[in-house]
Order: sequence, then structure tokens, then C-alpha cells
Amino acid sequence: MMDIDSYLAEHSEYIAEKIQEACKTSKNEAELRSKITSLIEHLASDLKLNLNLKEEYTLINGRADAVYNRLIIEYEPPMSLKENNNYNSNRHAIDQVKNYIDGLARLERHKPERLAGIVLDGNYFIFIRKKEDSWNIDPPIKVNESSVNHFLKLLLSLSKELALIPDNLVRDFGENTLVSRKVVSAFFKALTSTTNPKVKTLFEQWSTQFSEVCDYEATSKLKIESFAKKFGINDQKVDPFKFFFCLHTYYATFIKLLAIQIVYYYTMSRLVTDAKKILNLGSEEFKKYMENIEEGGIFRELGILNFIEGDFFSWYLEVWNDEIYQGFKTLISTLSDYSLVTLDVDPDTTRDLLKKLYQHLMPRELRHNLGEYYTPDWLAERLLNMLDEGNFKGDPDKRILDPACGSGTFLVIAIKKIKDYARRNAISEERLLEKILSNVVGFDLNPLAVISTRTNYLFALGELLKYRKSEIRIPVYLCDSIITPQEGEDLFTRNIIKFNTVVGPFQVPKNLVKAQYIDILADFLEEAVKLSLNEEEFKKKLCEKLPLIPKRDDYDIDIVFRLYDRLLTLERQGINGIWARIIKNAFAPLFVGEFDYVVGNPPWVNWESLPEGYRIETKNLWFKYGLFPHGGMDTILGSGKKDISMLMTYIAIDKYLKRNGRLGFVITQSVFKTAGSGQGFRKFKLYDGVTIKVVHVDDMVEINPFEGVGNRTAIIILQKGQSTKYPVPYNYWVKKIKGKSIKDNMTLDDVLSMTTLKQFYAEPVNENDPTSPWITGRMKAIRAVRKIIGKSDYTAHEGVNTGGANAVYWVEIIDQRPDGLVIVSNITEGAKRKVESIQTVIEPDLLYPLLRGRDVKRWRAEPSAWIIMVQDPIKRRGIDENVMKDKYPKTYLYLKRFEKVLRERAAFNRYFTRKNGIQMLEIGPFYSMFDVGDYTFAPYKVVWKYVASDFICSVVEPINGRPVIQNEKLMLVACESKEEAHYLCAMCNSSPARFIVLGYGVSTQLAPHLLENICIPKFDPKNKLHLYLSELSQKAHEVAKNIKYNDKEVKTNKEIIESIFEYSDSENQEYNNDLKKIEEEIDKVSTEIWGLTEEELKDIKISLTELIE
Repeated sequence: MMDIDSYLAEHSEYIAEKIQEACKTSKNEAELRSKITSLIEHLASDLKLNLNLKEEYTLINGRADAVYNRLIIEYEPPMSLKENNNYNSNRHAIDQVKNYIDGLARLERHKPERLAGIVLDGNYFIFIRKKEDSWNIDPPIKVNESSVNHFLKLLLSLSKELALIPDNLVRDFGENTLVSRKVVSAFFKALTSTTNPKVKTLFEQWSTQFSEVCDYEATSKLKIESFAKKFGINDQKVDPFKFFFCLHTYYATFIKLLAIQIVYYYTMSRLVTDAKKILNLGSEEFKKYMENIEEGGIFRELGILNFIEGDFFSWYLEVWNDEIYQGFKTLISTLSDYSLVTLDVDPDTTRDLLKKLYQHLMPRELRHNLGEYYTPDWLAERLLNMLDEGNFKGDPDKRILDPACGSGTFLVIAIKKIKDYARRNAISEERLLEKILSNVVGFDLNPLAVISTRTNYLFALGELLKYRKSEIRIPVYLCDSIITPQEGEDLFTRNIIKFNTVVGPFQVPKNLVKAQYIDILADFLEEAVKLSLNEEEFKKKLCEKLPLIPKRDDYDIDIVFRLYDRLLTLERQGINGIWARIIKNAFAPLFVGEFDYVVGNPPWVNWESLPEGYRIETKNLWFKYGLFPHGGMDTILGSGKKDISMLMTYIAIDKYLKRNGRLGFVITQSVFKTAGSGQGFRKFKLYDGVTIKVVHVDDMVEINPFEGVGNRTAIIILQKGQSTKYPVPYNYWVKKIKGKSIKDNMTLDDVLSMTTLKQFYAEPVNENDPTSPWITGRMKAIRAVRKIIGKSDYTAHEGVNTGGANAVYWVEIIDQRPDGLVIVSNITEGAKRKVESIQTVIEPDLLYPLLRGRDVKRWRAEPSAWIIMVQDPIKRRGIDENVMKDKYPKTYLYLKRFEKVLRERAAFNRYFTRKNGIQMLEIGPFYSMFDVGDYTFAPYKVVWKYVASDFICSVVEPINGRPVIQNEKLMLVACESKEEAHYLCAMCNSSPARFIVLGYGVSTQLAPHLLENICIPKFDPKNKLHLYLSELSQKAHEVAKNIKYNDKEVKTNKEIIESIFEYSDSENQEYNNDLKKIEEEIDKVSTEIWGLTEEELKDIKISLTELIE
């Protein structure tokens, strides 16, 4: 068969002329259609293709002129179309094609996105596609060589079923397919049975780097046996890391084989390799073919030097067997059926193709457990736009870096914008290619991400590849953008740059750590190891390759020789092959230079979830950049969860961003709102005094931009070298229609059409502390509440924490015996840690009513269980064991039954054990509890939920003389009297207080510190307004008792069940109206106490309503 692309390049001009001639000579639509059909038949004959034409094809909603498989052509009378689509003739034809596309989709069960339509009158083409729920309709394009070439490519690509689109790839290569089951299971059997030292080392190095970009703690505990079965692995217990290594190897190998096809397609006159010929190779020949790929040989032959570099996924060559060979044959056989014409015809569908395949290869839940959140294209486009004053122009002279590039979404979209800019500004293809390769750069620590991004980078370059003047390097590097190679600090390591690997540290002379030397050095080291040079030969050749002079540079020469000797030893041990290439990539952050823009979606992994070794290595960096503003590591961790994305933000600004350059990151919104963990981040200043300006924030928490995930997403734009001036612009995104989710495959226009961007502002809640949490809202409301933001006279605390042993301490009372003892049953339902469910007899003395989050509504708190309180509030540890045995022996024996569970609690080992030499000493009884003080046993308290969408407060009073105890999901303020508790509750439930809390709090973390910034005066029993508020609160509680609630359970991303309660209007209208009047009166009285005006209260209520919505 003739090469299609060469044929089209040669004949498009001729066919265009024939269409134009047909347009001039045809008397009507039928004659025009006949002549063009004849041209298409001639083309198909030349190419030996069957285009499967259906003329006058009857569909559900009309009759199409011509249908070529998935392409519909609607012919119009010659010269009847106009220059734009506002004319009736154009609109009528377009509407017909749209109907035909919908009809063909329904009749033949196609997805509408896989169809295309064309209107043609011999003078103009109009191209029509459907994407999701919207239509892409091109303006009329004159019939000429270029438009005919595009028309014919579309025609030919849609005549073949195996278009290179995500749905097809998922169907053929995703989970539970013949290909994936054969290849992944063969890999897993080989990996788990081998003793090969090189395979072991490659796996360990991959594990190290993979665990630094995922949630290591969560990954190591994953139960993946059922998922592994979908890949032909039926072991009863599957090691998560070994399974993911095999899965990543499969995915990476598929990418490499696909990439070869892409590079051939764009560089070798469209002569795609005949993959079917490879299938005829025997096992050993096939292995040699794969060795050539894994060494990068084929890519170097095609002019791409670094496509495979520092890759861990060639390990299977060391354990090659017939099962792996047969798996690869099945993979290549399936891949060979695909048409690459889709790359040109529908570039938007193929953009970031591999991301979509990986998302289906790894289920969403599993990816999220690993901390993998791939950025939707629309979100990346929004971020890029906000970097560049609302519209990313794609100036090719601006340098852009993604330091955690994942699958390359930001880079791919940036390249597309740059290509659009070049077309508008007549920049030549040769010059454009050079600029993109110099200025669009990516880093990632995950080897799979790097190979994915390099391939997507090739996709994005597309036709530019044929304009390269020499060999090229794809500027995507396997390296750590946080921990870069560092110079030693002592006398013996000064002037030496070092970085760590699983086989030990590698050292390079500082004088050679330059862009022009590292590649030469790495390539030479790899060559020297293969040649096994002796010391004299090595040093002689080294000085020939690099600007080193014997005697003068002996120190540097000896360092390089020691490195070579290390690599040679590894080679003899059978574990070399990649280290020289790893060196080349690891040093990339040191010489790529500075950038105008740094963009990305850095890993969202908590500091304590990282591997211990990585925590130790990065610890000094956290302190260096001021992200641990507290003292002592325990104190730090207690002050909130710090995310690795915070550290990457500061390092990226410091190391990679030009002065006045801008950084745009997708980041957790918590960094703006949390008191402890975000404090250092919000200082917006580097260690050397360079300031950072907050240019813009998009708060997207309410729209959940990551499909199926409730994480707290925000976009932040920062500028280096400028100072932050408050208030800062803060866009608060909300959905126009509740319940309609944002899909990953939506366009930015789609998302903007279904959301509202509220123009809020943000500034530190404490005007005297610029690092304090931000309060956000309308400017008028923020200005108004400044009158009541300040130091509170009240202190809040968390409720009792059992350290994850609720199922031991929480009980139901079944009955009371005549002797006074009670029969209890422990509550195991919903417990994080499974314990034995038992019924037993204990003393009543330590039983207290238990109030949980589900028990609290506004103005109402009703305990639903009991808790065994064994904590001494004075000593702040469990009641002494001797006392327990003496006074409460049955309670003690009950707890003793769960001793193992209680001792294994992480919090117990943290707070109630101390190291004494090599021994661990306990400093509290095994049943000790946490967050218990005198305040816990106060008779009157005001409580609110820790996890809630609003500031919901209620008063808690004693029950039968016993104080009610709150669990850790409730915050509490101890009060001295009933009157004081109701006064405080009224103030907290007022609109101004609620606005402050919702304006700077996080709905999953309504912690005790929130009260610190609401200046609530101490209750004065002589103050009439205070007493009136107390009376109003008591009335509100009485009314609330009569209201029936509809409980709705909502599951958050942390799998916390929060009950949201709504008043039932039909049954409770009268009570609701009464409560509303009381709350309006509370607003008036609290406003008077705080000195607010009616207008200020109105502004606060408007902004509060927006936040609640």
C-alpha cells in the first residue's frame, strides 16, 4: 500500500484544483456531488482502500448525502455558502449535519465525539465536530491545497476503526484486557522469583523515588489483591510496591513502543515502522530489538538523544523468558492495528493521550490513595491564563518550568499555545522548535511520569520534529526539584557536589557541574565502563574529553576516577547500566537556568507520610525556608499537617524563578486558612529577604475540580521580588447548579459556563500578624468585622480523644443491676480499629454521657451514648492503676481485656512513653486518654462541630448532675454558669461571628483557635444586653427541641461522616419562624454589643450567605 501522507502531500493541490473546477462547471448539487465522489473513489483506488461509502443514507432524523464510515459529507449547491456562518444558508447546512451526526451516533451506536461532519459547496469547507455536550464548528475555509489535505486526512482516518484515541487504547491495553493480563502477570512472576542483583537494585531505586512522590505510608498498607487479579495475578498476598513496579513497567514499555511509531511518523517521511514484521522475530532477536529500544538506540538513530535516560523499566531484559516474549508479541500485534493519522486530524483528542490511558489503567481511588491527582486540562489552562494577566499568550521567548510535571499536562498545553502564537506571528518552524526545546522544561522524580511527559512532549511537537536541524534532547528530566545535588560543607567535601542513590552517594567535582560538561562526563563514564578502561587509560581520555589538565587538576581528576571506579565495581556486580544516565538527569536542576514562569500541580503529600529518609533529608530545608516556625519536631507536627507542596513552592521560587517572574501552582486551600501548618507559608518571604507577592487566588473548594474527590483545591499566582499588599484578589468559585459535577474532560469554557466566580478579597485575620490565617469575603464585610476581630476572653479546647480506640471507651448502657453495677456493651460500629464486641458489667462511677458530632445541631445538643472516663484531669494521664484496681476493679478488668489494642495506639506511644537508653518506659497507664483537662468536666459548656459547613453552636448542660463529655470531633468552651454559656452561645451563633469563622476557617477544621480572633467580651451578669442574649439563647434552645430534623449523611474525601441537618418546613414552619425571629434579635443585640451599624450588619449577612451557599 502506498504511503498515505506522501500521497496526500503530492496530490492535495491537484485534488483541490479538481474540486474548484467541479464547483465552476457543476449546474447543481447532484452534479457537484457526483464529481467529488468520483475524485474520492480514484484516491481510494490508488491507496488500495475501501472507504465504505453510503450515499443517501437514511438516518433517524434525515437522509445524509454521503457517509464514509464515521464521516458525514453534506453537499450544498455550488457557490451557495458564504464567508461566515451567520448567513442562513450556512446555518441551515450546519444544523443538518449536526442532526445527522446525532442520528448516526444513535443508529450505529457510535460515540458522537468519534464522528465528524463536513459541509461542502466546492468553494468552502465547514468542519463540524461534537465534544461532550458542545459543538466545535469551524468558520468556512476556502477550498485550497491545505484545506483539501485536512479534509482527506479526516476522511482516511475515520475510515479506520482503530483511531489513536483514549477509548480505543483503554479497550485494548487497559485493566483486564488480554494484553495487560499477559504482560503484567509475566513481569510479576519474573520479579518475585528472581535473585538477579541488578533487578533488585533497580527495583529498590525505583521504590525510593516512587515513595517520595506518593503517600508512602498509605501505599505500603494498600490491599490490592482484587485489583491485581485484573492483571492475571492471583496470589493471596501481593506486595503493593512490586505490583506497581510491574504495572509501571508495562505502561512505560507500551509508551516506548508507541513513541517509536510517533517519531517515525513525524520524522521519516511518514514511513511508520511495520510493527507486524517485528512479530516474526524469534525470542532472542526480539529481546535484542527491545534492548536497542531500552538503550535508546532507536531513538538516537531518529535524532532524539535522551528519550530513554535513567530509566528503571528495562529490568525485564535481565529475566527474559518465553512468557515475557509472548506477552510482548501480543502487545505489539495489537498496537500495529492503530492508525497514527489521528495525530494530525484530531490533535485535541490525542493531546495528553497517555494521561487518559493511565487514569483508566489505575482506578481513581487507587491513584488518590497514592497521592496521584492528574490535573484536568481545563484547570491547567486556567492556571496558565492567570499567570499571564488572564490570557496565556504563548510567547516562545518566555521560559516555563513544571518542577513536578506528572504526565506533562501544563507543558503540552503551553506548547500548543506557543505554536498558536508562532502561527499568528509568522515565526519559522525551525526557530520555533529551537525555542520550545530551550524554554519549555519539566522535572519529575517519578520515572513513569518522565517517560510519559517525554512522549506527550513529542505528541505536542508533532510536525515540528521534521524541522530539526540536528539531534535534539527532550527537556524533561528525571530529578528531584527539591533535594538537588549539594556541595559538601566540611574541609574534605568542599568543592564536591554529591547526591544519594540506593547504591550510595555519587560525587562530582564542582568545576564540572556545568551544562556543557555534565552530558559529556556522563556519556564518557558510560562508555568507559563498557570498555573497562584501566586508571591510566581512563584519566588520559578524561583529560581529552574535558578541560582538565594533569597535575593542576589532579584533585578533580581523582574524584572523577573514584566515581568511575564505583561504576565499574557496580558493573562487575551486575547492577550497572543506568547510573551514568541518572547522573546526567540528577544535575539538570543546577544548570537549566531561571524561568519566567514556574507552573504545576506539586504532590499533595503530608510531611509525616513521606519515607523517613526523605523527611530527614528535607528537614533542614523546611527550617531554611521558615516553614517550621515553631520549635521542636513534635510541636511542629502538632501544629498542623504540612504538605510537601508548600516546600516545593518556596524552593521553586528561590531556585528556578527569575526576579519578577511568576509561579502558578495548584495547591491545597488549607495553606491560606490553617493556623499552624500554613503560618510559615504565609510569610511570603525567602530566607535571604527576597519578597513574594500574592497576585491572585482561585478558591475552587466548592466546585471539586478533581472529579470524584473532595480535596480543597486552589490556584495561587505568586510573583518573585515584589511585596504582597493586602487585600489580595480572591476568586471564590461556586456552581450555578447544585449537584452537577465537574468532569475531567470538560473544557475551560464548559466549566466557566456552569460556575460563578465571586469577586472576594483576602487578608490576614490578625492585622498585626501577616502570617495569620486569611479571612475572605466581600470587602465591605471584611471591613465591618474588623471591629470585632481581636483577642477573645474565652478559650476553646478539643473534646476527649481516645487515640483511635473509641470502640473500647464508648459504650451503651444495657441495664442496671440491683447492686448498682451497670451492664454495658461497647460500640464497635464505625470504629477505625476493629475490636471485640462484648457485653460486661462495670462500676457506674466513671460513666459519663457522651456527646458526638452527630448529636449537635444549632441550639440543640443531645447525648446518644456513654463514655468511660479514666483520665486524671490534674495529672493529665490515666487514673493510677492501683486506684483503678481498688475502687473500680470491674472497669479495670474490662480495659485490661483490650490492653494490647490500647498500648499499640500511636498517640499513647508518642505521649506516654519515653526512651531511656535502649528501653522504652511508660509514663502513664495503658488506658490513658488525650485532650482531657478540668474544662472537660465543666457542667456548662458551649460546643461546636469540628467538621461542618457552618459554625453550629449549642449549650451543653449536666444530665442528672453529671457533666456531658464531648468527643474529639467537638470543640468546647467551659463556662462558669448556665447564663454565661447561653450568652456565649448566642454571640457565637450570631451572623458576625459566623462570618468570621467561615471567612477564615476551614470547614474540615473548625478548630479551637477560631475563637481566638472573635473579640467576645467576658460575660457580665450586670450587663442587661448580656443577660438579654442569654435569655434569647435559652428560648432558641427551647424552640429547637420541638423541631424535627432530616439527617443526611455526606461522605467527604477523608471519609468523615458529617450530618447536615435541615429544618423540615412542612412540619416545623411555626417553630422555624419563631427561631428565625429569635436569631434576628440575637443579631441586633450582638451588633449593638460590638458597635456595628445596621448597614455593616447587612453587608456581613450578604457575604455570609455567599459563603454558606
